Amino acid sequence: MDSRARHILDLHRRGLLRGAVGLAALAAVQPARAQQPAGPGLGFRRYPFTLGVASGEPAPDGVVIWTRLAPEPLAPLGGMPAAPLEVTWEVAEDPRFARIAARGTALARPELGFAVHVEVAGLAPGRPYWYRFRAGREQSQVGRTRTAPAPGAATQRLRFVNAGCQHYEHGFFTAWRHVAEEEDLDLVVHYGDYIYEYRGVLPGQPSWGPAVRTHEGEETIALEDYRRRYAQYRMDPDLAAAHQAHPFVVSFDDHEVDNNWAGPHSEEDGSTRFPVAVPPEVFALRVAAAFQAWYEHMPLRRSALPRGPQILAHRRIGWGGLADIHVLDTRQYRDDQPCGDGVLRPCEASLNPTAQMLGRAQEAWLLDGMGGSRATWQVLAQQVMLMRREFPNGGLAMDKWDGYPAARYRLLQGMAARRIANAVVLTGDVHNAWAGEVRLGEAGPVVATEFVATSISSGGDGSEQNANTPDTLRRNPHIRFFNNRRGYCLHEVTPERMEVVFRALPQVTRGGAPREDRGRFVVEAGKPGIQAG
Repeated sequence: MDSRARHILDLHRRGLLRGAVGLAALAAVQPARAQQPAGPGLGFRRYPFTLGVASGEPAPDGVVIWTRLAPEPLAPLGGMPAAPLEVTWEVAEDPRFARIAARGTALARPELGFAVHVEVAGLAPGRPYWYRFRAGREQSQVGRTRTAPAPGAATQRLRFVNAGCQHYEHGFFTAWRHVAEEEDLDLVVHYGDYIYEYRGVLPGQPSWGPAVRTHEGEETIALEDYRRRYAQYRMDPDLAAAHQAHPFVVSFDDHEVDNNWAGPHSEEDGSTRFPVAVPPEVFALRVAAAFQAWYEHMPLRRSALPRGPQILAHRRIGWGGLADIHVLDTRQYRDDQPCGDGVLRPCEASLNPTAQMLGRAQEAWLLDGMGGSRATWQVLAQQVMLMRREFPNGGLAMDKWDGYPAARYRLLQGMAARRIANAVVLTGDVHNAWAGEVRLGEAGPVVATEFVATSISSGGDGSEQNANTPDTLRRNPHIRFFNNRRGYCLHEVTPERMEVVFRALPQVTRGGAPREDRGRFVVEAGKPGIQAG
């Protein structure tokens, strides 16, 4: 075992991660015959739960619990023999496992990288649970999770974090340690960019971000490339602590596949920056590998198992009668970015009246779901900025909803026609924090409020403001807040209001930074718009 893996296992034994049993130098893994599950007496040379545990997709009667067996996490198949292995699991009502609520077995298959997704059912609504796994004679860390309240229940509070954009090379994941230590947190919404697919800087952007840590391997193309990249991220002790402490609701953005990919289109599109284009049929192979690795490493239900380059990622999480969280996919069904992508003045292509961001089916699913919901709050968990943002040069970001104004207008008009109240949009992607109002047209009524979480580490330490911040805010009076530090958004929801705190770190290029608050805002139920908290 290398020193980094040993350090991670030591951390797993302390503090939040103290659920692991001691790592024993056990007998060599004996290869099992093809397609015959290995028995419970199996021993490992090295601890198999190096990637930790996680939970997600909370429902009133259950939750998904996850782990992946990887005694050598950066090796092909995580260092496991190519044969299925039986894993046992337990869910308890207490952290000492004195009161077992559910238990069973699952099969860790080589075809899925020995990832285990257990859809636990039969649990009570609205309460915490603890869970663990066993493989052979080894036991995993103990994770803590929570079920959602009963449908329509008079729920008085939802406390959650929105976060993402965690570039391993740009800094340490200290923000995730602070998320792990947040008290009374119900869940974490991860908007995407869980990994970054390239090594070093992006082509054409030689100064984009610092180099604090180094990715293993080159740019991810094949399935084993993506598996190794996820394993490297999952080995980070701060990210592991957050997963172990709270259930996650996850989506993806671009870097889980390829920077600024759009539907069947790769970023490598034959432009000046990328003169050799990747045909859609070839790019589909990369998408399939990326989706499989994403599924393997996330606490997702079987309904999200990809079928080649297609995956069903949009879904709805209910939180009693208080909130419906609509998890969106703004990558898979969109048209290619217009005008050549980038921050540009609108061109004719950006005015396409049939432009798609969500795709017709997902757009209808979202509007119908919000229209039929009886929850007080409608939360849109998505990836790229919905509200208009004009830059000082007069340009708009073509990769955001600004590049698809017809799609944005259709969505907002549909929300207005259905009289959707208390809509709040959660966003990320841009590596800084924003808060503002989403209007139907530049001077129309407020349809929703948007809170953009900054990055966990992408972009490095950042700053309080940028040189062009005053001009940007002047051009966009509907935007009320900007900050350029790293961190996350904390949301506390009641039937009367949603309070949002922008939590920041002074630096990420060194570990152990303290948590600081940079902004606090309130949205009152029944009163469109944003107020200072």
